[in-house]
Amino acid sequence: MNPLDLLIPVAHAQAAGAAPAAPGLMSTLLFPILLLVIMYFLMIRPQLKRQKEHRAMLDKLAKGDEVITNGGIAGTVASLGDSFVTVEIADGVQVRVQKGAIASVLPKGTLKAA
Repeated sequence: MNPLDLLIPVAHAQAAGAAPAAPGLMSTLLFPILLLVIMYFLMIRPQLKRQKEHRAMLDKLAKGDEVITNGGIAGTVASLGDSFVTVEIADGVQVRVQKGAIASVLPKGTLKAA
């Protein structure tokens, strides 16, 4: 008897059973396809919807709208360009920001009430 037999159990040979059947192509691809579908509905589709809503908000942007930028600056739109917006943050103080940096449009009178 070997001293290692006390620490490691000896494996006894067993009769070989039938070989497991190879999984079909459909069952092999089912899990990755299911993951892609779940990822589309939980991540990709909502992001595309938010992008579409943001683009629509930027297209409706007009002079005089009260906005908040991604940096947290609140002001009134003084002028619009193709890719830049001039936002008046105080009397006589204007800042040019990229159009995509506009986070949201506030209801009229929000800045005066604050």
